[in-house]
Amino acid sequence: MSVSIRLARGGAKKRPYYRIVVANSRAPRDGAFIEKIGTYNPLLSKEDPARVTLNVERAKHWLSVGAQPTDRVARFFDAAGVKERAARNNPNKAEPGEKAKERAEERAAKIAAAEEAAKAPVEEAPAEEAPAAEEAPAAEAPAEEAAEG
Repeated sequence: MSVSIRLARGGAKKRPYYRIVVANSRAPRDGAFIEKIGTYNPLLSKEDPARVTLNVERAKHWLSVGAQPTDRVARFFDAAGVKERAARNNPNKAEPGEKAKERAEERAAKIAAAEEAAKAPVEEAPAEEAPAAEEAPAAEAPAEEAAEG
């Protein structure tokens, strides 16, 4: 029989409260358990000492006879100094998927195209101002003709 140390949920809807229990790994999450060795109340602040209560002696006993803690319980044991938890590192977890990479490449290509398009009109802008300067003297010419006549 494989034994695990895990959380069993209690409490009302939207108000979780967990017992840290030693149970057969095949038993349901909130079903039969062998022994209750602590509690966990996630609604309390992280600094509150009542957030996690743990019977350290019983936890050490169950670990010595081969019980396997879940990830969350292993964190509690590490904080209490019962069992050292190896740090995990998954550098690929933060890497985006293939489709996200494709979308990023498309977005970068659009930005580059927009920047090039923005540079091109800046160079042509002085050429556009020249015709505007030509129109101004033409507008003055009829005014001069009226003054002469």
